Amino acid sequence: MFHQQATIMGPNDSPYQGGIFFLTIRFPTDYPFKSPMPFKTQFTTRIYHPNINNNGSICLGMLRSQWSPALTISKVLLSMCSLPCDPNPDDPLVPEIARIYTTDRDKYNRISGGWTQKYVKRCYLKVE
Repeated sequence: MFHQQATIMGPNDSPYQGGIFFLTIRFPTDYPFKSPMPFKTQFTTRIYHPNINNNGSICLGMLRSQWSPALTISKVLLSMCSLPCDPNPDDPLVPEIARIYTTDRDKYNRISGGWTQKYVKRCYLKVE
């Protein structure tokens, strides 16, 4: 097994804006014929999200039933990058957060933003 460390920048205009999120992706020895290990691929930075639990485990279809050997590391990382702003509340790892996401988006955004402020490293880039 080998692993990669990745960094995801919190997308602008989202509750995760300005945050730097770290994750570890573990690949089995027979990758790409088997997917990166779903419950050993984790966010190491806490994040409030319906598809990511308190341990950082990720519920992402491409790492489970939708895996194909044609999916590259780049595609896995792209999916990880889009996950914060594109949650799947229909296949949650944390059902209560999914419920809040679908029924009270303002509350979800407030809590997500609060966690971003509390748990992540901040990145301040001045773009001119």
